[in-house]
Amino acid sequence: MKALGIFWTATLIATFSVPAMAEPGEGPDRKALFGELHMHTQWSFDAYYMSTRATPDDAYEYAKGKPKKHPNGQTFQISRPLDFMAVTDHGKFMGVFMRMGDPTHPLSKLPIAKGVASGDINEGRKAYREILAAAKAGTPIKGVFTSELRQEVWGQVIASANRHNAPGTFTAFIGYEWTSTPNGQNLHRNVIFEGDTAPVLFTDLESSNPEDLWAWMDGIREDGHKVLAIPHNMNLSDGRGFERLTTDKMPFTSEYADTRNRNEPLVEVTQIKGTSETHPALSPNDEFADFELVQIYVAQENPITNFRGSYVRDAYRTGLEFQDVMDFNPYRFGLVGASDSHSGIVPVEENNYSSMSGNAGTPEEAAAGRLIIPQDPIKKPKRRYFGASGLTGVWSEENTRASIFGAFRRKETWGTTGPRIQVRFFGGIHMGGVDTDKSDWIEKAYKKGVSMGGVVEGKHGNGSAPTFAVWAIKDPDGANLDRIQIVKGWAADGISHERVIDVVWSGDRVPDPETGKVPAVGNTVDLETLEYTNTIGAVELKGLWTDPDFNGNMNAFYYVRVLEIPTPRWSMFDAKLLGVPHPPELHKTIQERAYTSPIRYDRRSY
Repeated sequence: MKALGIFWTATLIATFSVPAMAEPGEGPDRKALFGELHMHTQWSFDAYYMSTRATPDDAYEYAKGKPKKHPNGQTFQISRPLDFMAVTDHGKFMGVFMRMGDPTHPLSKLPIAKGVASGDINEGRKAYREILAAAKAGTPIKGVFTSELRQEVWGQVIASANRHNAPGTFTAFIGYEWTSTPNGQNLHRNVIFEGDTAPVLFTDLESSNPEDLWAWMDGIREDGHKVLAIPHNMNLSDGRGFERLTTDKMPFTSEYADTRNRNEPLVEVTQIKGTSETHPALSPNDEFADFELVQIYVAQENPITNFRGSYVRDAYRTGLEFQDVMDFNPYRFGLVGASDSHSGIVPVEENNYSSMSGNAGTPEEAAAGRLIIPQDPIKKPKRRYFGASGLTGVWSEENTRASIFGAFRRKETWGTTGPRIQVRFFGGIHMGGVDTDKSDWIEKAYKKGVSMGGVVEGKHGNGSAPTFAVWAIKDPDGANLDRIQIVKGWAADGISHERVIDVVWSGDRVPDPETGKVPAVGNTVDLETLEYTNTIGAVELKGLWTDPDFNGNMNAFYYVRVLEIPTPRWSMFDAKLLGVPHPPELHKTIQERAYTSPIRYDRRSY
């Protein structure tokens, strides 16, 4: 493997404050855990009318390794159990549709319940729209989502999570999804609790404004509930996810930034409905920006055209611009991955892909529904653009709610598009003595620098550049690694910039002398058999890099992107099963990847 960078002997620079160090025994003892933070079951209205009958208990059991039958009739089983999960059914009308479909429940006697229980997706959607319209008009259908029903349903959700939580073995978080979609623009958040109880949930029926959700979270936090929210699918927000004004079109303030960062320390970077890292229109010089893009409204079939404000790298840059001019930054979040499955099944493996939900009957019919048959009368079915993604990785001392939630809070997290790639990322201005080829490098990196999610602070500028240590190891059951990149963003005079740097890579490839880019790793995929070989790439990549263009007067962020060698996309497996040509607009192979939370450089204490 090769490494690109400037190496140096570090000394403590007086113009920098010393970053917060890990306590003895904390950092080096942390282990990589992988989990799912976005899962729906029959308790969600849309999952129910799409024929899902999995319960939260079923979802937790699936995550722990048990097989589960999909609504299309297939039986799926994850290749390896997960370490943690949050079932996040929609808070709005949670459990209502399930009860309408239960002939023993009083809600099943309502006239509207006939459409819900029909098994027809269009009838289910129609019933949902009628129930929602009545609720918004202030004339809710009698018996639907009463306070008693809400408490009953939420109590069962809590009980399910507590029943499956097994400290040291498997962590089950209490959670739900706050579902706000004004004009089809996705502003959804998953709300995750640390403890074994939680107050009756706040939904978008109370308010569709994220600021009101944060106010509610601040209130229950004062009552002792540890809670955070994770925005998801901001790629489908049509520019609303990471705006430059509040939801009420008011200017940002430092108080707004503090409130947002306190309540939303993490953002989902990848899932079934697309990857939200960046877009070619925003990052034209990033050769890997065109990856698993979904550009259609979440609840409609209209194309999304506003990419700015919809992707996390752009949000990081926007945050730097505010920090440069206003001295506050509303977008200081870390990164996670999840699936947003609506079947109780975690669909993150390309050759074992279960898509969303819907009753298709046979594997062939399921494949046709994903690849060929439009779900709605449109020219190009949206689901063929969906991806088999993703998972969250954390560095945690132990597999418990408190320990994993602590990793969430300090943002020592990364998102993957499915493979269980392990990644470490450290940075600091006095990383001398950290040598990734030595056995004690992780312990020294925790002592001398900060891990992903951390901050390197500067007071007066004119200091030495930070050095970064990167390390990644392949999924033991997956593909070899192509390269590790560092994505850097910085701001000057209120204008942000970005650059992608190949830091470590496999083989003996040589960077282009003009662009610095490393050539493609190659491709071993046999498009007939859909097999690949690990004859290229590397099992492990590691190295050091010092920013040669560092300017101590400029705020900056740095995050790591790890790429695998090419492997077959799920759509190729479907096309082979059906014996049909692969849609030409889709990629036949993809390079799965992982994204870490950033390390930030703040030119002065923040």
